[in-house]
Amino acid sequence: MTDTVKRGESLGAQVANVLRQRIVRGDLAPGERITEEALAEEFDVSRGPIRDALTQLSFEKLVRIQRPRGVFVVGLTRDDVDQLYSLRAALEQLALSRAIRVEDDARWQTMARAVRRMTEAAEVSDHTAFAAADLDFHSQIYALADHPRLEGAWRQYLPTFSALLDVTINHDSDLHDSAVDHIALFDVMRSGDAAKAADVLTAHLDGARDRMLSEIAMSE
Repeated sequence: MTDTVKRGESLGAQVANVLRQRIVRGDLAPGERITEEALAEEFDVSRGPIRDALTQLSFEKLVRIQRPRGVFVVGLTRDDVDQLYSLRAALEQLALSRAIRVEDDARWQTMARAVRRMTEAAEVSDHTAFAAADLDFHSQIYALADHPRLEGAWRQYLPTFSALLDVTINHDSDLHDSAVDHIALFDVMRSGDAAKAADVLTAHLDGARDRMLSEIAMSE
């Protein structure tokens, strides 16, 4: 199936998003060779955006660029998933430890709205809307941390985690449990109990990691 890209947006980012999804889903197998020429023809763009996309995916360790031989899909192993989630846990725990100090209620409203959006999406089984709200929720932890470099590190890996979430969430027939998990995390952060919030976040991220590992196991 051919995907298209929209003019006026970053073409390289759009191509990277499509390829990332294919790799995480397993549509592109580890070791498979992909070429700039074929991708440029498929997406009807010049090679510039294709190179930008492949450079980004190389940074994310999803492809390996071996010139002049070509570009090869690396894919995701169990160890890759462990590495990604251990990195995220380290980043998000630091962000949490700073965010929980914020006392201004107004600054928590964006996260509160994300929680409501998740609940509403769960009610109508809208997986796409739920995933967007989920990522907005977690991004707000970094925004509240007031640590631009930390938030920048999260933003670098956000597209990868978006692709991982897309795989796992679309296998959930009922989104209510996940919505409840986020409500609990929000409530404990607002309570100011840093130790309990850290434990709840750990359990939350461990659960996300385990679900992705289960997806890999099923595809093996």
